[in-house]
Amino acid sequence: MKIKQIAILALLMVVIVTALGGCKSGNNDDRILVSGDADYDRIKDKGTLVVGVTDFAPMDYKEDGNWVGFDAELSEAFAKSLGVEVQFVEIDWDNKVSLLEEGYIDCIWNGMTKTDELKRSIDCSDAYLSNSQVIVLRKSDAKQYDTPEACQHLLFSVEAGSAAESILKEKKYRYITCSSQKEAIKSVSDKKSDAAVIDIVMAAYYTDEGQQFDELELGATVNDEALCIGLRKESSLTEKANEFLKKAYSDGTINTLAEKYGIESAVINIGENH
Repeated sequence: MKIKQIAILALLMVVIVTALGGCKSGNNDDRILVSGDADYDRIKDKGTLVVGVTDFAPMDYKEDGNWVGFDAELSEAFAKSLGVEVQFVEIDWDNKVSLLEEGYIDCIWNGMTKTDELKRSIDCSDAYLSNSQVIVLRKSDAKQYDTPEACQHLLFSVEAGSAAESILKEKKYRYITCSSQKEAIKSVSDKKSDAAVIDIVMAAYYTDEGQQFDELELGATVNDEALCIGLRKESSLTEKANEFLKKAYSDGTINTLAEKYGIESAVINIGENH
């Protein structure tokens, strides 16, 4: 009996291993399991810079089927400076670090907040825009909830994995998570939450007169921060990205794009700050 049981167990193990082998993602062949110091040569060889983005106007968003926005155009200019084409991939923001680490994308260029937590996992470029997390409410509630403290009992909506989620978690405020910042403010518009916390550059864009959520209003800011590009740890692209940002600031590229997308007040003087 024991021999039969052992044989049956062995057969089951073969079946399980085979089944698990068949569950691999179809994208696994795209992973680059090498150190970050090979990034530049690899990107030059394949001829594309794969940029991870989300729907985040005015930084990255689709227009007539194409990705446009401040960060979209800036990353395209960076790719051109490397002599390659840009390829945008819409990502799940909550998984951004693992997607970068495993090589599915070459960088994250999507109005990403520079934080100490991120710097422990990935390389962060020099900051190129100032930013803050801001509370967005319905206009009828804005006067009543004019400080973060006044809002502490509200139900917030935030993008999963965002800087806003970290802030609310630390403050122990109630919140629900959404797949994107746009979904977070839509939740307020649909009255599924009382308020959202999102990047001010996006909040100002979408609540402006004539925009999709102009029935909402900006409330109090909850912090001050800066935006950066995310790259793989010890990536050979990091220095090149910083050199590009400094040149793009000095030659007016960043300011021209910022004026185009209405965020000129957020531009950081990269030459003085880095």
